[in-house]
Amino acid sequence: MSTTLLSNRSTSPFFKRPLLATMMTALVAAISVTGCSSPESDASESADATATNQTANESANVANNDAVSAEKITVNTVKGDVELAMSPSPLVVYDMTLMQDLAALDVAVDGMPGSLLLDNLHSKTQPEPKAVGTVFEPDLEALNAMQPQAILVGSRMAEKYNELSNIAPTLDMSIDTANIYESSKQRLHDLGALFGKSDQAARLQQNIDTLIDETKGVTKDKGTGLVVMVNGNKMSAYGDKSRYGFIHTVLDVPMADKQIADAPHGQPVSFEYIKKANPDWLFVIDRSAAIGEDGIGAKAVLDNPLVAQTNAWSKQQVVYLSPDSYLAFGGYYQWMQDLTTIKDAFANAK
Repeated sequence: MSTTLLSNRSTSPFFKRPLLATMMTALVAAISVTGCSSPESDASESADATATNQTANESANVANNDAVSAEKITVNTVKGDVELAMSPSPLVVYDMTLMQDLAALDVAVDGMPGSLLLDNLHSKTQPEPKAVGTVFEPDLEALNAMQPQAILVGSRMAEKYNELSNIAPTLDMSIDTANIYESSKQRLHDLGALFGKSDQAARLQQNIDTLIDETKGVTKDKGTGLVVMVNGNKMSAYGDKSRYGFIHTVLDVPMADKQIADAPHGQPVSFEYIKKANPDWLFVIDRSAAIGEDGIGAKAVLDNPLVAQTNAWSKQQVVYLSPDSYLAFGGYYQWMQDLTTIKDAFANAK
């Protein structure tokens, strides 16, 4: 409510008159005004004054509310606790796992890397996000133009943390691959809290947990498993501490080889190794297909006389995991897709 100050009265000269006449005139006027006043008019004036004061107080309250900063939240990240305003916008995200969770939460992302291959990385109800670089290299010019209120990163962009922190509050929310279930569960919870969608995050986690229980019901006592990534003509095996370790630690599929080295890119293996390990189930990631490279596919590479001698190949117990398992491991849609694929494969096993 705006307040207008009354201007001073006119300063033009008044007509002179005898002093006594002037005093008598003022006295009569005062008596006249007093005589015209009534209890009703006094009450009316008092009410008007009260209403005016209330309006002024309300206006002051509105102004005070506007001045209060947005509610803040503290998020535990790889780099420690970060305090920032809830529901930050504009929002930039460089990690596909986080993008999947935010898409499932229906949280709008304003900026993300361009040319991403997955189609479940942002809410369908929001405008197309602006390109702000790649998953490995930010476009600093685009970021500065956008002036984001928060930047979320994961493992692939984590090394740029300090650089990005100079632009906006940056949260390193990388998934712990050695404990992918608990880590991804915590990240989904944190995102729900950050964007005021804790109830929705809990429902999404329940979807994952229900599917895990259903999948464990059919994988129980069905033999050993081996996770292999095929990258062109190269192969690597992954153990229980890798990003694919959930197959063993969450779904309780025993490892065909308990001595697999813990390495970020897996343990290099050969056809002879796969034959010797002789898994009952072979879980395959086709890296070339996941990143859009042309060339021979994983199925053709594994169609080898040595692999053919394994229980997995001879019984047609080969499970091809989604591209999400490589690009967005631990994301909501990755969990839902791969768990469904594994559950159906075991349920249909002869």
